[in-house]
Amino acid sequence: QVRLVESGGGLVQAGGSLRLSCAASKQISSTNDMGWFRQTPGKERELVASIARGRNIKYEDAVKGRFTLSRDNAKNTWYLQMNSLKPEDTAVYFCAVDLPGWGRAWGRGTQVTVSS
Repeated sequence: QVRLVESGGGLVQAGGSLRLSCAASKQISSTNDMGWFRQTPGKERELVASIARGRNIKYEDAVKGRFTLSRDNAKNTWYLQMNSLKPEDTAVYFCAVDLPGWGRAWGRGTQVTVSS
């Protein structure tokens, strides 16, 4: 079983930046599908950014041009660089990785709060 641990969340003013990290407890192929999600109270978890087969990166419209998903293969860690943050980006952010034959592994989330 793989554990995912998110970090890097916090409180930031609007216009600021944060970089979230998602570290895996075991080596995971860079070709595994992976995604960053966010959730606010009372709302469904939504996909913010994803990478498929290690190269096809997609972003939700609201974050295009501001968020960047990347991976450090040596550290077995994915990142979500978030720039020009807005109050509406406030949420708990989760990472998830699809593991063939096992299912989807989730992290426990990290809180991002953007003040106006």
